[in-house]
Amino acid sequence: MAILLGADIGGTFTDFVAHDDATGQTTVWKVPSVPADPVRAILDGLADYPGRDALGHLRIGTTVATNAILERQGAVTAYVTTKGFRDIPFIQRGNRKHHYDMSWVKPKPLCLRRHCFELDERIDAKGRVVQPLDEADVRRVAAAIRAIPEIEAVAVCLLFSYLEPAHERQVKAILEAALPGHAISISFEVLPKWKEYERASTTLADAYLKPVVGRRLNAMRGRLDGAGIDAPAVLIRSNGGEMTLEAAAATPVQLLVSGPTGGVIASRHVAELAGIDHLVTLDMGGTSTDVSTVLDRTATFTTNFEIEWGVPIQIPIIDIRTIGAGGGSIAWLDKGGMLRVGPASAGADPGPAAYGKGGTRATVTDANVVLGRIDPENFLGGSMALDTNAAEAAIAAVAERVGLGPDETALAILRIADNNMVGALRSVLIERGLDPRDFTLLAFGGAGPLHAASLIREMGIPRAIVPNHPGQFSAYGFILTDARVDRQRTIQMTSHGFPAERARAMLAELEAQALAELHAQAYQERITVTRALEMRYLGQNYELELPIGEGALVDDRVPELWQAFHAAHEARFGFGIPGEPIEIVNLTVTAISRTERPADTLLDPGMSAGRAMAERPVRFASGWQATPVYARDTLAPGQAITGPALIEEAASVTVVEPGQTLTVDRFGHLVIGAQS
Repeated sequence: MAILLGADIGGTFTDFVAHDDATGQTTVWKVPSVPADPVRAILDGLADYPGRDALGHLRIGTTVATNAILERQGAVTAYVTTKGFRDIPFIQRGNRKHHYDMSWVKPKPLCLRRHCFELDERIDAKGRVVQPLDEADVRRVAAAIRAIPEIEAVAVCLLFSYLEPAHERQVKAILEAALPGHAISISFEVLPKWKEYERASTTLADAYLKPVVGRRLNAMRGRLDGAGIDAPAVLIRSNGGEMTLEAAAATPVQLLVSGPTGGVIASRHVAELAGIDHLVTLDMGGTSTDVSTVLDRTATFTTNFEIEWGVPIQIPIIDIRTIGAGGGSIAWLDKGGMLRVGPASAGADPGPAAYGKGGTRATVTDANVVLGRIDPENFLGGSMALDTNAAEAAIAAVAERVGLGPDETALAILRIADNNMVGALRSVLIERGLDPRDFTLLAFGGAGPLHAASLIREMGIPRAIVPNHPGQFSAYGFILTDARVDRQRTIQMTSHGFPAERARAMLAELEAQALAELHAQAYQERITVTRALEMRYLGQNYELELPIGEGALVDDRVPELWQAFHAAHEARFGFGIPGEPIEIVNLTVTAISRTERPADTLLDPGMSAGRAMAERPVRFASGWQATPVYARDTLAPGQAITGPALIEEAASVTVVEPGQTLTVDRFGHLVIGAQS
């Protein structure tokens, strides 16, 4: 049978996981990323892979869309809207991240005001046409856009088009005919939901990305073919599903958190295997750290995602928070002389000083080398030797400026990096009312296992798990993912005179669209469809999502909906208001095709406990200690190790602090218990 391959293009390394159905063998490896040419890293990683001719399916996670927005490298985009509303992208929202921060700067929208155009048309809040669209007016706008050569894309967002899309569709048809070389995005196809600014921002992001992402994806397919890799390639979308290269080019906003979703998908799988209800995930790579939660063995989703504070992207996305903390995060001193770490990163080139590629600035990786936690002769399984002298020189330069010894400075760098990650963990736990004591930390990424032990100590989390293949865990999630399509639409109905027949018809339309997209991706079997209503008491500003069954909108069962909402509201907020009018704001439909997953391999229960292969001094908070070093692949199921200890494998190192205990479960996952 064919080989399924997952590839995760990161900022520092590109990770690969290949699973052969015929043999049951899973192979993992990584190569340095090429930030200026992400496809190059895929070709480099597959160049010497012996199974490349048997590849049957490629699933790729990429940061191309995220980077294009963060670095403002997208296309010059025109914005077309209803007369009187051209300033919506610039007014934004009245809330801000820090109300009393005088240095806070409102983020710029993805278009310039001189590239915004208005049409004299109007649809009202009931979806009725008040002012018909004038086709001559649309052609006038098209001519004005054509007169600005740098514009490559157009975002169309007309008032109340989520209720009646006729005008937007008409505008799209005229613009496509008048501007054949331009990418066109309309809000009804991107985000048919209410809230003008969020809809405008998301539509702008889609148009802004289309030319850039389209060129990259076309080049990807061509270069894969040129290298003799003709297996079908798909991209992982932000909701954890997959989409074809053509579909991704058509709706690139769906790729905004493509790469990090793999780790959450794989974490959910580990939760199911280990019987753990609640996980908090920590994916620490070379450039950034991503955190998320798995609640009741289910990934957490959101539509309140912001690529920058104030620039919302409201598509369904696995709820992931990202901070600039990774192995390559640079240590620096601020104007007050305080030591800080990140968010700037040394990246893949030149990378940390220890990489020996000319980098001179101290990083988290350099600190781990200096403190004895990383063996410079066994980095990436020995395939990449590290320069200890360069790491020590980089740390010494920082130590001289802060007035500490090199060891204390390296330890301080790690503690600051840990503190940054504690802040991210708090944002997905404590800020949401979740108790860290109810969770298990799942730490992965090349650098995650190095910091897991200290993070559970700082956060009061009872234990941490380091899964198999932590350095390639996100890529592993790609081979586990299901095909998934989400569809949403605003309806704005109330419980008084609820038009159940109309709601049923709209749900059926959304379901048909979701199933059609799955079928277009060649998924026909093992499909499940879930439906939900986003509801609130009339006058509230936030909605609760209420899952519903297939027959929930039958007339005689509608009262059950209102009772279920009252109960859900009381469970979430501590009170319900029976008899209060309820507003149904959005309909949502999710279609999932369950894909075959590789079988998980149990460790041999009869294998002997592995012994330490070496011992070396490692610096902890209490001082230098002689620390045994174990090879992970020699550890037996049920084996227990008391810290301090290091567990080495090809792509990572797990640190066990003094007083902590590490045990090995039957699948080979490492479980670190907090100090007693």
